[in-house]
Amino acid sequence: MYFKFGVDSFIWAEKFSEKDLWIIPKAKELGFEVIDFAIADPFSFPVKAVKEKLEEVGIDCVCTTTLTAETNPISPDPEVRKNAAEAMKKCVDICEELESPILGGVNYAAWGYLTKRPRTEEEWNWAVANMKEVCKYAKEKGNVIICVECVNRFETHFLNIAEDAVKFCKDVGYDNIKVHLDCFHMIREEKNFTEAVKTCGKEYLGYIHVNENDRGIPGTGLVPFKEFFLAVKNIGYEGPLVIESFDPSFEELSGNCAIWRKFADTGEELAVKGLKNLKEIAETI
Repeated sequence: MYFKFGVDSFIWAEKFSEKDLWIIPKAKELGFEVIDFAIADPFSFPVKAVKEKLEEVGIDCVCTTTLTAETNPISPDPEVRKNAAEAMKKCVDICEELESPILGGVNYAAWGYLTKRPRTEEEWNWAVANMKEVCKYAKEKGNVIICVECVNRFETHFLNIAEDAVKFCKDVGYDNIKVHLDCFHMIREEKNFTEAVKTCGKEYLGYIHVNENDRGIPGTGLVPFKEFFLAVKNIGYEGPLVIESFDPSFEELSGNCAIWRKFADTGEELAVKGLKNLKEIAETI
């Protein structure tokens, strides 16, 4: 089975800047067909330089972002919620300029924001209202699909499973919002990989990160990639499958993601070996 495999800029750079442009040709050289730009700060992202390098190299891109305490759509502070919408709109602008069809990630709440209780109806309504504004803006600007990533319980209390992410998309009510699945989070929160994919279906599955259960080399752990790939094939998903992990030297990211040991000498080694493993699995589908 043919899948379009990609790699996240986090493999090489913690906060992508102009000095990291070399990553773009490197991704293509290593055999990836897509690069996922992890946008840490949309207001300082070097969009023009990135656009030029993408055109020079000839590789597709998608974008992801993670919102912060200052740009939190479920904050009790209305000014912070306003900041969230503005940050997301800026990310949409970046996607439009780069011709990225996808804006994924934890883009419905601040990443790592936990209240030590289940999400509330008020938080849900704040997030839905915020995302409605962003989706409306994205439709006016072009064709970007906002993909909401359900992540594990230690990183958010808001969206942990596909079922809730689909409900969120339906409540937002626009046709340019879909679900972003990530195997690392799925193996902690879903009961079954196939059922999670079916829950999304072709209508709502918009983007995929193919990460191992320990964020190590994909294909060396517990994630049932063959089952997952078959489920993805059966619903007719046509988007990219992207490896997202981090260089072991990244102190802030490793700390935030609780990575305390090395799974490869470098992020690049992890990505290259993971790509080989995932392609071999895909060939059996």
